[in-house]
Amino acid sequence: MTKPAPKRYRTTNWKAYNQALIQRGSLSVWFDTTMSWQATPQGKRGRTQTYSDVAIQFCLTIKNLFGLPLRQTIGFIQSLLKL
Repeated sequence: MTKPAPKRYRTTNWKAYNQALIQRGSLSVWFDTTMSWQATPQGKRGRTQTYSDVAIQFCLTIKNLFGLPLRQTIGFIQSLLKL
């Protein structure tokens, strides 16, 4: 059995096609405004935590979602926070 020939689509509206390609590379990330990045003091001995558990979980989620190495994830998160 032979495969049917794939359909060829002709682009007639190049302006909309170019905009669609640009939008495809767009990335939207929403931050919860109540999320605290800094850890709250625990009142125990020893060094205090720098970042909260929620911030660490967010960074690890981004790392696994995009399959990034740790240092690239750090750079990506820093660039998001600059926005």
